[in-house]
Amino acid sequence: MMPTDRTTSEIAHARAVREMFSGIAGRYDLLNHVLSLNIDKRWRRKVRALLGEILENRDAVVLDVACGTGDLSIELNRDAKARVVGTDFCRPMLTVAKEKTSATNARIPYVEADAMNLSFANDKFDALTIAFGLRNLPNFANGLSELYRVLKPGGRIVILEFSSPVLPGFRQLFNFYFANVLPRIGGAISGSRGAYEYLPDSVSKFPNQKALVAMMEQTGFSDVQYQNLTGGIAAIHSGTKNAEARA
Repeated sequence: MMPTDRTTSEIAHARAVREMFSGIAGRYDLLNHVLSLNIDKRWRRKVRALLGEILENRDAVVLDVACGTGDLSIELNRDAKARVVGTDFCRPMLTVAKEKTSATNARIPYVEADAMNLSFANDKFDALTIAFGLRNLPNFANGLSELYRVLKPGGRIVILEFSSPVLPGFRQLFNFYFANVLPRIGGAISGSRGAYEYLPDSVSKFPNQKALVAMMEQTGFSDVQYQNLTGGIAAIHSGTKNAEARA
């Protein structure tokens, strides 16, 4: 199936996700940092560290997919010699990203584009990141294939996403918070409880750590690895597009 050949349900899912994030764009950052106790900032620094060598290369171009309000794009761009580009399909989120980036005097071009059908040529980027965006795609496998397409042979992908807590006692406690407490707090602050009921629901349907490794390998990525963050609340997966591969 080509990226543009989507089912009716996938198109409806994408439209609903875009509308949902458009509605909470103005308070998205506040809620992220409050609800995660700022742990999300540390997670993004770990993503940047994995791409340190590429970010030091003046000739490299790094794409941040589903960049939202630009937190990871800005982190990647910090002291980087490489060029960082952000893309998202939700215009209100990109508006916030541009405002934040301007305030830091950084120069990051933001492109409005759907992660399922990116407006970039094959084999374009030296590295690619996607943070808390892969689980929002209507088809994970097709989404990974599209990310694979725009990476150069030998290029690196780093995925930061919510995952399955691995500590037994902690798992039950976190799942209760995620499903019962977080939607109430998020709904009260954002005015959209539905968006924060969607969050645990989308995480529950997303592949766990090992299943995502298998899916990435099936897509064609090699040297696929992952590391759990904060007891498995989230995980970072990384992989490489085969050096001889062409999209």
